[in-house]
Amino acid sequence: MNGAGNDFVMLDNRASTLSLDREQIARLCDRHRGVGSDGLLMVEPAANGADFRMRYYNADGGEAEMCGNGARCFARYARRIAGAETESITFETEAGVIGARFIGDEVQLAMSVPHSYAPAVTLDVAGEPLTVHFLNTGVPHAVIFVEDLESVDIMRLGAGIRYHAQFAPKGTNANFVQVLPSGDIAIRTYERGVEGETLACGTGVTACALIHHLQSGQPSPVRVTVRGGDTLQVGFQAGASREEFQNVTLTGPADFVFDGTVAL
Repeated sequence: MNGAGNDFVMLDNRASTLSLDREQIARLCDRHRGVGSDGLLMVEPAANGADFRMRYYNADGGEAEMCGNGARCFARYARRIAGAETESITFETEAGVIGARFIGDEVQLAMSVPHSYAPAVTLDVAGEPLTVHFLNTGVPHAVIFVEDLESVDIMRLGAGIRYHAQFAPKGTNANFVQVLPSGDIAIRTYERGVEGETLACGTGVTACALIHHLQSGQPSPVRVTVRGGDTLQVGFQAGASREEFQNVTLTGPADFVFDGTVAL
């Protein structure tokens, strides 16, 4: 499946019979020697009252807390394999319980509560001073505003932020944001675990939209155009303080690409 160009291998593990190690997951995600994807998602039985449990693994085989684009794909896939045309489902993630509502071929996620906001820290990144904002939207995201998105050396600067001592030991995702004339934004993302640029990152879209709101006052919903060309929407309500958010939603596509079998 793919969500706005962020692609995933989807596996049904509701019977709890699959046990893949890190090397096997990385091989499935390898674009030259496997199916090829940005990550792998497993549907598993829920433990705490939700409909399903989502397990998400990056392309390097390491497990991550959450993936927004992956979660939208997970929701459509879980509904399909369950054979139930429900209007919504819930599923457990390492970042908390996520709710999903189906709107045609799009999925709207009720995201977990963002936390750990840190604005405007100046860091030396690969020899350049960059103003970096930070927000955790299920996974950690650094956000940098730029004048020209196309000219960003995303591999050099993205890796410099991802491995910067400021975010040690786990590192962070790195997002570069250009504000558009409409007040909405376009972004590019260097994704931790993929160790390169991806066409979209749902939790990154969410982090960039919320930080853009905090910096500029842009109202909900914020429209975010990703590298793959799709535009996603981030909705939110202000919380008790300026830096708190409630009812954060992420709406965008989740598309089936193909079904098949692969030999491990």
